[in-house]
Amino acid sequence: VPERPTLGNTDYAFEMAISNIRYGEGVTKEIGMDLKNLGARRVCLMTDKNLSKLPPVNAVLNSLAKYGINFQMYDNVRVEPTDQSFIDAIQFARKGGFDAYVAVGGGSVIDTCKAANLYAASPSSEFLDYVNAPIGKGKPVTVPLKPLIAVPTTSGTGSETTSVAIFDFKELKVKTGIASRAIKPTLGIIDPLHTLSMPERIVANSGFDVLCHALESYTALPYNQRSPCPSNPIDRPAYQGSNPISDVWALHALRIVAKYLKRAIRNPEDREARANMHLASAFAGIGFGNAGVHLCHGMSYPISGLVKSYKPKDYNVDHSLVPHGLSVVLTSPAVFAFTAQIHPERHLEAAEILGADIRTARIKDAGLILADTLRKFLFDLNVDDGLAAIGYSKADIPALVKGTLPQERVTKLSPRPQTEEDLSALFEASMKLY
Repeated sequence: VPERPTLGNTDYAFEMAISNIRYGEGVTKEIGMDLKNLGARRVCLMTDKNLSKLPPVNAVLNSLAKYGINFQMYDNVRVEPTDQSFIDAIQFARKGGFDAYVAVGGGSVIDTCKAANLYAASPSSEFLDYVNAPIGKGKPVTVPLKPLIAVPTTSGTGSETTSVAIFDFKELKVKTGIASRAIKPTLGIIDPLHTLSMPERIVANSGFDVLCHALESYTALPYNQRSPCPSNPIDRPAYQGSNPISDVWALHALRIVAKYLKRAIRNPEDREARANMHLASAFAGIGFGNAGVHLCHGMSYPISGLVKSYKPKDYNVDHSLVPHGLSVVLTSPAVFAFTAQIHPERHLEAAEILGADIRTARIKDAGLILADTLRKFLFDLNVDDGLAAIGYSKADIPALVKGTLPQERVTKLSPRPQTEEDLSALFEASMKLY
């Protein structure tokens, strides 16, 4: 590391880490050949109970059979995973002695598979060793992992490109995760045919995740203002702050969302729209996977973790849950109204991409303009009217703030620092949107 005055203060560098990506209709049929090329002899196939009966998993099973791949299937992944559901998958992986992994599903499945691969490769590690500080120890990963091929079936998390795995930590009723470049998939197989079986609300909520990934990474604290500067590159976080390469991916993803998300939600037969949203998910994943996200995501974790009785339409689950994309987007108008005083020109640019007429806009109004643009976008798509509509009230705000405070890995990437009072005000402003 160069001897320079920033050492120990702010960082001076950023790095790009993404999975290899293969895109194309029907490309899933190549997965058996990929595993053969890797010399895989014992493969772990991870999915969830719903998907195990649907065409994406069937396509993978056909390819594995065609190329004589020996595998074991784990279909017990929980939608919105918990520490316990991660641990169950880890135990399966540790017993299996696998030399490759395949994850078929949304972010829940891919993240669970990342964790299983990591802890199977490090059998003496305790679960909290690699979990992000301050909840876990946040140790750097120094063990070699097995190849992991991710086959996303939603257009949302971008997990096939990223170095993070997110779960609910039940004891604290808060979401946290594992973040290390070592856990990113070896290959993401992006097959737009898999999006055709997605119900309307799953398309909407996963699309909102793409929207916020793009907006948050583009408006995040710049990489050269993030501190501390690591003394060793292995300690440079995956989420580094906005940077010139991530900006390209975030803006491009935002343009695709503006053009195609409403079409993809409203017409399941619109293959062009669904295929483009599948790509946008990966593009935004490359952006936020290296820049990071900030307050919408930091605040979303307790919104998901403290859920009471909300059960979303189109989700076939036996437990209450706030879908991740919904938990993120409900605070977005309040968040971007708050952050826009830093880099207002970026907020205004985002509003214009999403359809706002900014020809006579004043730069000081950037936050209000982006917030109004987001509200209109959500209203047009029949999104629940704020946190109150999914079961929260003002009485819950202290618990929601408490659940946001440990999310420093993302909240510190907000371009504008925030106090507990600021967070309370943001949650209050998000109770009702329209």
